[in-house]
Order: sequence, then structure tokens, then C-alpha cells
Amino acid sequence: MATNPQAGRRMISTKTDKPRDTKYVLRGLWHYVSHYKWHLIIAILLTIVSNLLALIGPMLSGYAIDAIEPGKGRVVFEKVFYYAGWMVVFYIVSSVLSYILSIMMIRLSQKIIRKMREDVFDKLVELPVSYFDKQQAGDIISKFSYDIDTINTSLSTDIIQISTSLITVVGSLIMMIIISPPLVLVMLVTIPLSLLYTKYMAKKIRPLFRTRSAKLGELNGFVEEMVSGQMTIKAYAAEEAVMDRFDYLNTDTVDAYYKAEYYGSLTGPTVIFINNLSLSLITVFGAILYLFGSLSLGNISSFVQYSRKFSGPINEMANIISELQSAMAAAERVFKLMEEEPELPDKENAMELSDIKGDVNLEGVSFGYLPDKIIIKKLFLHAMPGSLTAIVGPTGAGKTTIINLLMRFYDVWDGNICVDGNEIRDVTRKSLRKSYAMVLQDTWLFTGTIFDNIAYGKENATMEEVVNVAKMAGIHSYIKRLPEGYNTIINEDGMNISKGQKQLLTIARAMLMDAKMLILDEATSNVDTRTEIKIQKAMRKLMEQKTCFVIAHRLSTIQGADNILVVDKGDIVEQGTHKELMEKKGFYYKLYISQFD
Repeated sequence: MATNPQAGRRMISTKTDKPRDTKYVLRGLWHYVSHYKWHLIIAILLTIVSNLLALIGPMLSGYAIDAIEPGKGRVVFEKVFYYAGWMVVFYIVSSVLSYILSIMMIRLSQKIIRKMREDVFDKLVELPVSYFDKQQAGDIISKFSYDIDTINTSLSTDIIQISTSLITVVGSLIMMIIISPPLVLVMLVTIPLSLLYTKYMAKKIRPLFRTRSAKLGELNGFVEEMVSGQMTIKAYAAEEAVMDRFDYLNTDTVDAYYKAEYYGSLTGPTVIFINNLSLSLITVFGAILYLFGSLSLGNISSFVQYSRKFSGPINEMANIISELQSAMAAAERVFKLMEEEPELPDKENAMELSDIKGDVNLEGVSFGYLPDKIIIKKLFLHAMPGSLTAIVGPTGAGKTTIINLLMRFYDVWDGNICVDGNEIRDVTRKSLRKSYAMVLQDTWLFTGTIFDNIAYGKENATMEEVVNVAKMAGIHSYIKRLPEGYNTIINEDGMNISKGQKQLLTIARAMLMDAKMLILDEATSNVDTRTEIKIQKAMRKLMEQKTCFVIAHRLSTIQGADNILVVDKGDIVEQGTHKELMEKKGFYYKLYISQFD
């Protein structure tokens, strides 16, 4: 078996484009922060007060040192303890305020992230089906979980550090100017170096974190696919190929992480070195000023402490720059999702479908998923109320596409689709889609009871109604044999029941909906022949006076259809009843006979 790691990969673009304007991301974040302005104002005040109190400490320390005079022991110690006592008070109050600030920021960040997650989920609900057709589920989940968690970490910790750093740097600089302007001039040599280097690294690192996030999303998407397809992988003994593909993607992701973290980790130590160089220069020039009587020992001590407070936040800023860039990259991905075009709104004054008869008419419909590739070409189809229309044809002929257009998951390029004489673009999507009951080839069940899964499509459904449709679908006897009956919990994706039973549950769900039109897209593909015949009889009884569309590969299941459309390459090449089409001995005849060869 081939083990090419590229084989079968669903690619996601990880091209590192020029980073968006930082102001754009900050505006997006401010949109959420602004909902809690008072919390933010209180947090800012706490930050200012807490850091100003902490800035008084070095000044008091200098006073305590200068209070020392040989030969005046008791008096000296009284002054030293006086200043030391006030230092303790200020530091305790500052620490308490910092603790309150941390708790407040954690709560504030959680509120913001909760709002962001709500908006992202609401956005996902608003997006058209076409978006999900183009995106990996794992990448979407990565944006919803990992990227938002990264933003949360930055909001709860990094913002406090940035605010604290800013106040500390400004306050320390003011105090150093007050103590000794000449010594401040010494620092002007190293400060620009720190700032220029930090700015340069920020520009270099941010694209790396964007690539890291994209690579992680790609890896998550692959893992999600492989986990859900374990039975197929084992059935084809493809474990080695899957492991090779995982190794390839994992290596890509690790490389992206390494580059981002490597360059991010370089920033802190380099800035620390520059600031330590500044401290050495201050020590030398401070000693010279002391010898000439320009500064006292207390002033030098205070200045050194303030210089440490000044350089410390710059060091912290350098250390958290990688986290900030990661958060910025994550925010870009989230905001990019938020900018995706939602499903087009209904027309102004769009009507609600009501009293539906089920007359469906397609008039010269043309459509393609890509601008340069037409799938459906000038399709004409008329389904009378209560009729059963079967759509058959080879894979890729356009059968499922017709269903997508009927449900208006996609809009036609040309032509019209009418229900009871109403063009579907002139009616609300909700009323149109609620007019159909639908069973897809890919079954969807959620974690919950069997009753909840069957009753999903009908609000306030009773147990009697659920039992009735379960009997018609031929699944009631199986449910009754379960320990909890209709209250049995189904695992996520229904992994604790068979494929056929899952399909029967979704068919029962469709039966329960009070809809005038029914769509079955390969609905019996996972059911054995005996069960299939039983379902077909129940479905025929249920479908009386309902317009039904059935897509089937097994042509034996649609012999009783009122009209069979034979689709090939987007065109209806034949149509009629089973008997009529067999007598023609055309395309349908060849399809039918081929199933028995």
C-alpha cells in the first residue's frame, strides 16, 4: 500500500500573508471589552493605585538608608523602622489591590470569552452550507476552542502585565528624573535598543504564530477525520499510511511551533541582557556621582531599585511578546471567521409558505459549485402534489445537487424553482425548509435519548407519536429490547447502535414531521434488503398525499415511483415510470441491468 504522506490530504492554505493591521485586531477586541466599560475603568483605577503604592517603596528605602548616622543608634533605628513600617503598609495594600485586580480580570475575561463564543457559534449557525463544504471540521473547532482559549489567556493575564508595566515604567522614569537626571541620560543609551529590538521581533514573530495556528487547525482536522473513520481505516489495513500522513502533518505542526516559540523565546533574554548592561552603567556612574557628593547612598539605592522596576516591565513585555503575538494571530483567525458572509437574508417582505400542497416545479435551472463548472444545465422537472419522484444516475451526475437546490442550501444560477407556484427565493428559508422532511445518506444523531432523537423535528411530540412512527419505520421492536427502551441514551454519533438502526431512527424522525414534502437521499443505503422492503411499505403509506423525492442507487427500491428522472452529467436524459423506461432500453435500462451483472 502506498504511504505517500501527501496522498488524500485535504489541504488548508497556510500561506503566511502580510499580517493585518494590528489596529484592526485591537478594534475587534475592543468591541467585546467595551461591553464591560465600568469593569474596565475599575480595573484601570486598581492598576494605577496598586502600582503607585508599590512605586513609593524604593523612595522610602532610600530615606531609611540616608537616616543611618554613626553614633545615633536609637534615633537611627526609630527612623529606619518608621520608613520600613510604611514600606510594609504600602506593599501590603498594593498586593491586596493586585489580588482583587487579578480576580476581576479573570471574571472580566470569562465574560468577554463567553460573549465571543456565543457570537462565533451564532455566526456558525448563520453561515451557508457552502462554508462547511469548504472547511475542515477540525479547523473550525480549533478556532472555536484553541484560538478563543488563547485570547482568554491573554485577556486575563497579559493585559494586567501590560497595564502594570506601562504604569511602572512611567512612574519609575519620573522618580529617576527627580532623583538624578544625569543617571537617566545613561539609560537613554540602552532603552532605544530594547524598544527597537522588541518592535523588530514583534513584526517577525506574528506571522509565525499565524502559521502555527493554521497548522494546528489542519492537524486537528486530520485527527478528527481519522478518529471518525477508524473502522474504514482498519478494514483497509491502512494504519501505516494513516500514521505516515499523521507524522507528516505532525512534523509540519511541530516545526511551526518550534519556529514561533524559538524566535519568541529569543526576545526576553536579549532584552534582559540589554537592561543588565544598563544597570552596570548606572552602577559605575552612580559611584562617580557619590564620590563627588552629587548623590547620597540612599539616592543611589532608590535609583537602582527604580531602574530595576523600569527595566523589569520591559523584560516582562519581551517575555510575553510571544503570547501576545499568539493571541493576535488567534484573534485574526476568529475575526476572519466572524467576517464570513452569512447566508443571504430573505427578501424584504418574503412570504411564509402555508397550506402547502406540494406542487414543485423546476424551470430551466442551471447551477454549479464553481463559477467555471456547471453541474446542472437547463433542468426542467415537475412534481405533482402527492407524487413520488425518483432521481437516479451515476455518481457525480447531480442528484444530490438537485436536493440542495430544492432545499435552497444553494441558490440557482439561472431559472426558477417554484413550490405551489411561489418562487422559493420569494419565500422565507425557514418556512421552505420546514415544508420538507429529510433523511440523508449520512445519518446524524446527537447524544441523548432515543425519544429525543426521534422527536427532534417536532416540538412537544408525545410518546405515543414517537412510538407510532418507530413502528412504521420497523425500529420499535429493537427499541423495546433495550434496557431503558425509548429512554436509552445514544452515544455521540450513535456509535453504540448499528448503521442500519441509526438510519431507521432518522427515518422515524422524518416520519414524525408534519411536512407535505419528503426527501430521501440514499435513505436506505445502510439497511438490509428485508428491512428495506419493510421500510418502503411503511414509507408508501406515510407518503400518501405528500410530494416525495427519492435518490437511490438501488433501482429495485423505486420501481413504484410515479416518475423517475434519469440524470447524467447534469441533464435529464430520460424520465418516466419504471415500466416505460425499461421498454425504451436506454440509459435507465443499462443502469438497472448493470446491478444484476
